[in-house]
Amino acid sequence: MRKTLLIIAIILTIVSIIFSVLPLDTLALAPILLALLFIFLAFKKSDVTQRKFTKILFIITYVCALVVIGKTFLIKDKVEVDTKFEQQKIESKKEDIKDLEDLE
Repeated sequence: MRKTLLIIAIILTIVSIIFSVLPLDTLALAPILLALLFIFLAFKKSDVTQRKFTKILFIITYVCALVVIGKTFLIKDKVEVDTKFEQQKIESKKEDIKDLEDLE
């Protein structure tokens, strides 16, 4: 039972690392919470001498959770107006109108 829990915890920890690096916002918390659950269960099933690996998995998963929460609350998304693009759009419209008038 312990080995099964550890395998599932390892897989979920790897998925948590991948999801925390990708820009998935709070969706990355789902595998992190599942990983923490399975790591906790594996920790409880382990003997005192076998708990070192589960502690390492705890640390990795907690760091992933901190990264996701930090990215969610500390990084603000801004939408800026690109004046150069707007100017090109206006010029393109003027050129299109001019081309249409030349065709008539």
